[in-house]
This record gives sequence, structure tokens and C-alpha cells, in this order.
Amino acid sequence: MPVLTREEAQSRALLLDIHRYTVDLDLTRGDELFGSTTVIHFTARQAGDTFVELRPATLHRATLDGHPLDPAALDDNRLPLTGLTPGAHELRVEADMRYSRTGEGMHRFTDPADGETYLYTQAFLEDVQRVFAAFDQPDLKAVFDATVTAPPHWTVLGNAVATRTGDPAEGRWELATTRPLSTYFVAFAAGPWHSVRTEHAGLPFALHCRRSLAPHLDADADELFDLTRRCFDRFHEIFDEPYPFDSYDQAFVPEFNAGAMENPGLVTFRDEYVFRSAVTGTERRTRGVTIAHEMAHMWFGDLVTLRWWDDIWLNESFAEYMGYQVLSEATRFSGTWTDFAVARKGWGYDADQRPSTHPVAPEPGAVHDTASALLNFDGISYAKGASALRQLVAWLGEKDFLAGINDHFTRHRFGNATLADFLDSLARNTDRDVHTWADTWLRTSGVDTVTPRVDARGEEPTPAGTTWEAVTGGAASTAAAVSPPTAAGAATAAAVGG
Repeated sequence: MPVLTREEAQSRALLLDIHRYTVDLDLTRGDELFGSTTVIHFTARQAGDTFVELRPATLHRATLDGHPLDPAALDDNRLPLTGLTPGAHELRVEADMRYSRTGEGMHRFTDPADGETYLYTQAFLEDVQRVFAAFDQPDLKAVFDATVTAPPHWTVLGNAVATRTGDPAEGRWELATTRPLSTYFVAFAAGPWHSVRTEHAGLPFALHCRRSLAPHLDADADELFDLTRRCFDRFHEIFDEPYPFDSYDQAFVPEFNAGAMENPGLVTFRDEYVFRSAVTGTERRTRGVTIAHEMAHMWFGDLVTLRWWDDIWLNESFAEYMGYQVLSEATRFSGTWTDFAVARKGWGYDADQRPSTHPVAPEPGAVHDTASALLNFDGISYAKGASALRQLVAWLGEKDFLAGINDHFTRHRFGNATLADFLDSLARNTDRDVHTWADTWLRTSGVDTVTPRVDARGEEPTPAGTTWEAVTGGAASTAAAVSPPTAAGAATAAAVGG
């Protein structure tokens, strides 16, 4: 499959404004395929050519402004749109899509415990095109309307409140219009879910799992809701921008190929987080960190989204930092930062000592395509970046740090931003030189080292050349300073580290 390059994404973003997607999915066509119809309303700023992405089993029809496009023109995952004129356009695509058994696109799972089937999407990076046709890059946000046809006894979930419509026997669901979303956040889940529902702060909250896990979810529902409410309230204390979506569903899904995914309004978790037996306090605390981490993304990632994948570290480092911090501030779980130091930072150190190490924040242009972006999902982007942000908070002071964050949310709400934008927001709220800090701590790679050079005078020679690795978890910085001894046999060594 051709990967999207940074240059292609930049060119398409200059050409197009995407306004609205209308997506209709038919989940009643059997075990292998589902129906997908997409209508995209967009504007071309000037004349030009581009393409839309999709990976269908069969492309039935595609029209641009009512004029048919040749299905045979589909080149792997790209359908060319040539000869666009300035102004408004409507693209309609009808296709059959394949279910996934490996977690990309629309995953289909049949529970061996009771034979029930469950579906859910994972659209991250470039997998939404396995579900419906899309201009699949993070800086082409749009609002989404969706309808879904499912077996009558199923429940449908999505990024916004879903309502059953018409005759219940028809299995039709309509989802409320979303706020502007990047394509990789669009999510659906369908099946005979066991759901536990409540309300908080005027919003519907819910937990979902497959029916065979219902007793285990019910046993933990009070704790899960308590954590969710406490974290939600804490985020509202520190962020000026209120929670930006119309509901908060947390679905524990089977065979998930990640830990969790921050889909706005519908966070998906691997269902191993629904504990089937007695677990340790550390396991419960780890689950709590994940809940707080994904909720932090509702603001940093979902409300304000990266422009290109070189800044994915900032999404993850911010949520990693906030997950540990907010859980420790708002819940009974203490010792979160001890867990971080023991378990997570080692992951970062390990990644940072390999030949494949990279800066926390790659230089602009270093992530030249979507395939390159996947190489940066490691302990550096999560644990090391969170360590750097924790240091930044200590250096700036929490008040100035949060003022910069809230300024960032206000300036870029429902839009896209870069590291430079983030630093500018911080700089507007502090006298500290955050740009130099970023160059030192985010643009370098490798673990910290302290290397003394020793100048010894006296009868006994003093060995030199010892090297230590610092344990601060920040950016790599190796430096040494030499001071003349003040007495025979004395040695003075000084080092400057990150």
C-alpha cells in the first residue's frame, strides 16, 4: 500500500478544505464484508489534482459532483480526483469493505464463550480507509454524520450519541453530528454489548464489554466510574476549555492490538482491563493511569491535534505525564510517579540506548511518511517525553505551565498545531527561554551522561575518563569542565548535563 508522504499531505492541505463526511455502514452483509457509503463535501481553493484513500474489497461506484469516476482508476488505496475546479465539490463513494481479524480497520470477533459477534474500529494513522473513503491525514478535520445498520439485537456506539431510529427490527442507528475530527479518530463499535450507564456533569457516561464479561465489569463498575469522574473533574479544574464532546463511552473490546485508543467520546481499551480474578493494587493503579491518559487526550490530541506525525510524541508524552499526575492528584492511588520511575522510565532508557534512538521531537521533515511515523512509537515518545515535560513543569512552575497549556487550547481548539505552536503558547506565559529548553532536551537523543576530566597533581596519580549515566531521564548532554587543583593531590571535576 502506498504510504502518504509529508509533502503529499502538505500539498493536499493547501488545496482542500474538508467540511463534512456523511458515512453509512451496513453491518448485515455477512462475516467477511460490510457495506460502506461515504459522501464528502469539500472545497478546492484552486484548480488541481488530488486523491482520496480507500481500501475496498469492491469499489461499486464513485461520483464527483454527480459525474461517475472509473472504479478501475483505483490504484491500490488511491482514487484519483483530477481536474478539480475552485469551489465546492461533493464526492460519493460506495464500496464493500473487508472485516479485519488483526485489529486494523473494522475488527470482527466472535466470542467462543457464547458465539456472539462484536465489531469495533481502529482507525489510527491510516486505517480509516479500511472503513470508509477519506482524505486520510490529521490536518484535514471535518464534522461527521453517520448512520449504521446492524442486527436488531445489537447496540451501536460512536464518537457521538447514537440513537436507534425507525422500526427496531431494521437495526438502524443514527449518530449525532460530531465536532471537527481528524479522520484517525473516527470510531464505531457494534454488537450485543453489556453496558453500564450513568451520568456526570450533565453528560452520559457508559462502560461497555462483551456479554460474557458482564459479571466482571459489574464488579468493577463503581471503581471505574469513580476514577472516571474524579479524573474528569480534575481536568476541568486545571483546563479552562470544558470537555469538548457530547458523551464519554469507554468500551473494553476483545483482541485489541494496542492498550487503548483515545477516540473522542468512545475510548476503546483492551478488555484485559476487565479483571477476571484478583489483581494487585499495582494492576489497578496501572489501569487507572490508562483511563486518565486517554482522558487527557480529549484535550491534547483530540481538541488540538498534531498537524503531522512528527509531533505524535507530544500527544503521547503529554497524556503520559497527565495520566500519572492527575491520577495521583484526584484519586486514592498514590505512588504513581514511583511506578513511573520503576517501570516506565526504564522503557525509555532502553529505547534511548539503541542504535534506533531518536530525539523526543524529531526535526521537521524527519518523519517523511506515515511508515516512518510508526518507528517513533516507543519509550522515547512516551516515557522520556513525559520525563522532559515533568522537568519542564518543575522549571516553569505549574501555574505558568498550565497557563501556557490553556492558551494553546484556546488558540487552536478543534484545529491543528505543531511543537512550535506549543512552545509559542508557553513562551507567552513565562519569562523562561522555552525554545532553548526544547532544543536542548527535545531535539537531542541518547541518555544523559556526565563525563569528568580530572587534572591531578601530587604523588599519587588519579585516574581519569570515568563516565556515568545520569538518571534524570532527560535529553542527552555530554560536557566537562576542568578546574585547576587548589592543593597537591586535589582534583576538581565539574560537568554540565541536561
